[in-house]
Amino acid sequence: MDHLWIPVTLAAALAQTGRNAAQRGLTERLGTLGATNVRFLFGLPFACAFLALALWLTGATLPQLTPRALTFTALGAAAQIAATALMLQAMRTQGFGIVTAWLKIEPVLVALTGWAVLGEALTLPMLVAIAVAIAGVLVMTLKPGQGRAMLSGLAPAALGLAAGLCFGLSAIGFRGAITALPEGSFLVRALTILALTLALQTLALGLYLALRDRPALTGSAKAFLPSLAAGFLGALASAGWFTGFALTTAANVRTLALVEVIFALALARLALGQKATPRQLAGMAVMLAGVGLLLNHPID
Repeated sequence: MDHLWIPVTLAAALAQTGRNAAQRGLTERLGTLGATNVRFLFGLPFACAFLALALWLTGATLPQLTPRALTFTALGAAAQIAATALMLQAMRTQGFGIVTAWLKIEPVLVALTGWAVLGEALTLPMLVAIAVAIAGVLVMTLKPGQGRAMLSGLAPAALGLAAGLCFGLSAIGFRGAITALPEGSFLVRALTILALTLALQTLALGLYLALRDRPALTGSAKAFLPSLAAGFLGALASAGWFTGFALTTAANVRTLALVEVIFALALARLALGQKATPRQLAGMAVMLAGVGLLLNHPID
C-alpha cells in the first residue's frame, strides 16, 4: 500500500496523455473554452459512475462532507480553472515550449504550498529530486536559445508562474479535501472529491459559456463521440490523480507526473512518426534520474 501511489500516478499520466490527444481535435472545433468544458461536462458522468462502482464493490456509504473538505474542494476547482485561463493567456504571448517550461516548475510550488498550507514535511533529498526532474523537463521542452526568452519579459514570466502556482494550489486543494473527509477508504474519499469537483467546475464553466459563448457550450453535442472519449479519459486520469493524492503528498504525485512529457513524446513517435532529438533524450535521462531520487526519498 505504501507504494501504490506510484503505479496509480503513472496510469493517470498515461490516461492524461490520451485525453490531451483526444481533446486536441476538439479545440479546433469548439474553441479552447468549449474543449475545456468537455473535460468537465463529459467527465462528470464517468466520475459519478466510478464512485458508484466503488461504493457498490466495497459496500461503503458516501463520506460526510465537512466544511473543511468543501472549502478545499472549492479552492481546488477554482484554482484549476484559473490556472487554465492563465496558461492560455501566457501562450498568446510566448511559445508553447516556454510556457510549458514555466508550468513544469509546478512541483516546487506544490511542495512549498503543501508545507505552508497542509504542514507537509520538506526534506532536502526530496527537493533535490524535484529540482533534477524539472531540469530534465526544461532540457526537453526548451529549444536552444529559448532559455533567454524564458527569462525575458516580466509579464509572460509572471503569467507562467501564476499558472503554475494555481495548478499547484489545485493539487493542494484536492489533497486537502480528500484528507479532510473523516471516513471512507482512500479510493472512496478520492472519488467522492473528484465527483464533487467536476460538478462544481461543470456548473461554473457551463454558466459562463451560457452567458458568454453559447456555441461553445452547445457545440459538444455535435461532436458527441470525440467529446465522450475525451470525457472518459479525462475522468480516468483525474481518478488516478485524486487517488494518488489520497495515498501520498501532492508534491510526490505532481513530480512523478512529469513522466507525462515522455508519454507525449512516445505518442508523437507512434502516431506521427516524430523521433525524439538527442536533446530530448538527454532531458529524459536527467528527468528519470530525478524521478529515481524521488522514489528513493518520497515525502510521507
